[in-house]
Parts: sequence; structure tokens; C-alpha cells
Amino acid sequence: MAENFVKMNLKDVNFYYGSKLSLQNISLDIYEKKVTAIIGPSGCGKSTMLRLLNRMNDLIPGTSLTGNIFLEGKNIYDHKVDVVEMRRRVGMVFQKPNPFPKSIFDNVAYGLQVNGIRDKKYIAEKVEKSLKNAALWKEVKDRLHTNGLALSGGQQQRLCIARTLAVEPEVVLMDEPASALDPIATLKIEELIQELKKKYTIVIVTHNMQQAARISDYTVFLMMGELIEHDVTKKIFTNPAKKITEEYITGRFG
Repeated sequence: MAENFVKMNLKDVNFYYGSKLSLQNISLDIYEKKVTAIIGPSGCGKSTMLRLLNRMNDLIPGTSLTGNIFLEGKNIYDHKVDVVEMRRRVGMVFQKPNPFPKSIFDNVAYGLQVNGIRDKKYIAEKVEKSLKNAALWKEVKDRLHTNGLALSGGQQQRLCIARTLAVEPEVVLMDEPASALDPIATLKIEELIQELKKKYTIVIVTHNMQQAARISDYTVFLMMGELIEHDVTKKIFTNPAKKITEEYITGRFG
């Protein structure tokens, strides 16, 4: 593992919803330009952990965190951190596609415009590049001004990925990005993730064991808010260190 650059890391992280401990003593390295999958049974803290990586849980009242989470060595929970800028660097794609009720073009341009960019030529170039990076350009290039909500579910999810990519993040978080999609759209998202990791660090939550095995370089197994095992995906799926990991992966529980 030593040859990989650590893009983000968690150190001794505990996270609470009110007084309820949701994540316990998590320490973990996330490697640059690799896909890290987070797996585990429902309610084990997968999405909670993912949302900690760009402070989305800050939006939930009564939550608290101890420990530290670093992005390239800087603690993202430091009070001096500009959260808006940090979320630009660490983008998020949600489980259900959530395009804005705007045109395809305006969906992708939104983040640029919010960041104060007004140069129309630059915006148009970025929209095209982002749609190409999200493997959607060929399908929509002749209808950029139609409503994003008119696209199929799989296209909407790729539109949301393009919207995330437009502001040039370094890390892309994906919370079960294919769970609402049919098998063909799912395959397109998986192929896209393989392409995106050449440029971005990706962390994906998935409940689909086969998907984790297919697309990730590293796998994190969570259980009841604890990190049971974290290793190269191939090792986790063929020779896990813990019996409980093997039982979960082979479907004996969960």
C-alpha cells in the first residue's frame, strides 16, 4: 500500500447523532486516483461516513464529531476551513439523481455561475468537457437546452456527475449512485467510474457486493459503526483477514 499517495485520511473518528454513537474509532487512508468502496449491512454507518468526508453531516442538527479528517494533510474540520471551497474540492453524487429543474446546460453550468464565473465561452467549454467526462455528451449535445428532468434515470445520474465535475473537484463521493438504476444504466455508471479514477479520487458506498468487487481498488467493511477491515479489494473478496468479513461477503448474514 505504501506506493499510493494518501489523498484523505480519518484519524480516531467518532461521530454522534445526539448522544447515539454512530461511528466508532475509525482510522482510514483513502488513496489518490483509486476507487474505495464502503460496504456493510444497512444502518452500519456507510452513508454517515461518506458524508463526513465533505461535512454534509454539519447540516444535521445535534451531530458531533471527535477525531480528525484530513484532505492532503489539512484538517477539514478546522474552524478556519472555508466549507464551500472544501466542498468544491470534495464533490458529492447522491443515491437518487437530483437534477435541477433547469436545462441540461444550466444544470452543469450552475456550480461555475455560483462561483462567480461569467465568461460565457469558458462556461460553454467547461459544460462540454464535463458532459464528455461524464460520458453523456454524445447523447445530449443536440438538446442542451431541454430540461434535465426529461432525461432517463441513468442519464440524469450522469448529468449530476457532470455537474459535480464542472467545478473541478479532486475527490468525488458517490452514495449508492446506481441503486435506483436499471442494469444497463448501472453498467454505464460503473464504466464511467473506471474512467473517472484516472483523474479523480473516488469513494463509493454500495450495498452491491459484486459492484464493489468489480469497480473498487480498496474496500472498507463497516459493521455496527466499526471498521472491521480495510484492504485491497481483491484480498477482501478472496482472502479476508476476519471471519465476519467472509460471512458478510458470502451472504451468510446482512
